[in-house]
Amino acid sequence: MGCAGLSLAVRLSEAGLTKGKKILLVDRAVKDRNDRTWCFWETKPGFFEDIVFRSWNKAWFNSNDLSALLDLAPYHYKMIRGIDFFQHCMSRISADVAFDIKYGEVKDIYTEEFMAYLVLNEEEFGAPILFNSIVEKNLRKKSSQHHLLQHFKGWVIKTKEPVFETHHPVLMDFRTPQTYGTSFVYVMPISTQEALVEYTLFTPSLLPSNEYDEGLKSYLHQFLGTTDWEIIEEEFGVIPMTNVPFKKINGRIRNIGTAGGMTKASSGYTFRFIQKDIEQIIETIKDGADVVKKSAEFTRFNWYDSVLLNVLALKKMQGADVFSCLFQKNKPEMLLKFLDNETKFAEELRIMTTLPQWLFMKAGLQEGFNLLR
Repeated sequence: MGCAGLSLAVRLSEAGLTKGKKILLVDRAVKDRNDRTWCFWETKPGFFEDIVFRSWNKAWFNSNDLSALLDLAPYHYKMIRGIDFFQHCMSRISADVAFDIKYGEVKDIYTEEFMAYLVLNEEEFGAPILFNSIVEKNLRKKSSQHHLLQHFKGWVIKTKEPVFETHHPVLMDFRTPQTYGTSFVYVMPISTQEALVEYTLFTPSLLPSNEYDEGLKSYLHQFLGTTDWEIIEEEFGVIPMTNVPFKKINGRIRNIGTAGGMTKASSGYTFRFIQKDIEQIIETIKDGADVVKKSAEFTRFNWYDSVLLNVLALKKMQGADVFSCLFQKNKPEMLLKFLDNETKFAEELRIMTTLPQWLFMKAGLQEGFNLLR
């Protein structure tokens, strides 16, 4: 099920769209530990506000060129723990008789003209619509397209001494070595002695497992001044950062989540885009339309994402310098709005002028040409 599947199930139930239906939910296994965290920003209470674990209206941005405490208003930066999300959704889903939940290995999904099918373990199930959040393993990339990975390892740690600012998370800290490519750490404080510290990279391939640990240890020692901590929880994840298009609709299959292109290619942010997509699905069903007949639209934001991927993948400018430039010359509110794909064109033009114009203009022309080929 994942984030997208659970979000869709809960919203279908809350909207009263499950009455008289039988809905099968499939996942690999029951979630019994916290192995992921979602961070995102909103200007008002959202659908999952009840399980927001922490929320902040100011955050640090650090690099070798800039150290600033950003005022995020009117946005709040929010953190939801994976285990809280799962338990919250399951408690609501379990109360709806429309849902049947099964666990196991999905061996195949395929579509015919009027039905889609799923093979779970050795059993086959069919339905008029299949919502799929399993990401295609082998994306077919053209030579002109870019494919990076956002990969990260995080520790929830507890220190003996107070070292964290509870009211001010670290949104991005680029003072980490940029040896492998764009890399930064973010810190989500839980208390003065407890926080999620996550080491994140944008590179073509993963690192040896010990390199993530070394990156975290180095940051904790160098920038937080601690060498004595206990690891309470650990998480690891890999997110595609690519302008290779994800197919949203395949016959009677409607892809959702990352599988449906809901991961922002230039930043990796996913949670809010999933929620926006699910909201559109709910409205489509309410209107009586067919959710597998509504095609995805290409937007100018896809082009912006491609331009940044061009710059990062081809190493035309370090990611640390790009983000430093953006946060130094733009209001945080405008950047968050831009990263949410909600700015107007005039606002986007102003943001573009704060980046090295000739470098990004050339990258923009290249990506525009690639789109036309």
